[in-house]
Amino acid sequence: MLEVIDKGRCTDAHPVPLLFVHGAWHGAWCWDEHFLDLFADKGYRALAVNLRAHGGRPSNKALHRLSIADYTDDVAAVVDGLVLPPILIGHSLGGFVVQKYLEAHDGPAGVLIASAPPQGVLPFLVRWLKQRPSRFARAMVTGNSLYLLETPELVREKMFSPHTPESDVVRYTGRLQNESRRTMLGMIFNLPKTDRVSAPMLVLGGGEDNAFTQQEVHATARAYGSEAEIFPSMGHDIMLEPGWRTVAEYIDTWLVDQGL
Repeated sequence: MLEVIDKGRCTDAHPVPLLFVHGAWHGAWCWDEHFLDLFADKGYRALAVNLRAHGGRPSNKALHRLSIADYTDDVAAVVDGLVLPPILIGHSLGGFVVQKYLEAHDGPAGVLIASAPPQGVLPFLVRWLKQRPSRFARAMVTGNSLYLLETPELVREKMFSPHTPESDVVRYTGRLQNESRRTMLGMIFNLPKTDRVSAPMLVLGGGEDNAFTQQEVHATARAYGSEAEIFPSMGHDIMLEPGWRTVAEYIDTWLVDQGL
């Protein structure tokens, strides 16, 4: 059984629910820190799913065997339980999952936050290999990707801007978990078919993101006939950064403009 955090309710102003999909090493908790309450207060029903083997939940498959297809099936399972198809909001790997879901399913809209690009993550992995070669090799050999994010210093380097308080970085470091190596391969070889996505897409990135470059964020937007919005002082974990509210308000404004 998938765990879903469910807050708020659909209203006349916002009849379409929001489904938030977390990225690698994270869980639904990353949306529950700030975003779910804000959107619930604005009259949305806001849900966040723990993908299988995340958030401390049991899974019918071992973590190392899980693929992007499994995570896409998880999203589909939650969507199938809702009265109306939701707006899908994905971060990082979760953004890649949203893209894969929308290539095969209709949806009212998608929001990609510091998302893995449809061109794949090979450049991202190469950059990480160059930055931390010994840790990267150890993670790949052992299958324990937490070697790459073992300390607050490493987590800040990849996930957060210099503006994030150290106490927050330490706290979030303690909540990260191992991620399936197979999903990384899926984001190299099983790329989204962008021409099959008909939903309008909002693409957001951070100006101080050390995971995906601004060029990659803009390329993602172009692939969906959109224009990216870059938030200059934000790191990769935009929904946990000090400026998270500005991003959430931007999403809300865009949804209202879309009639959602």
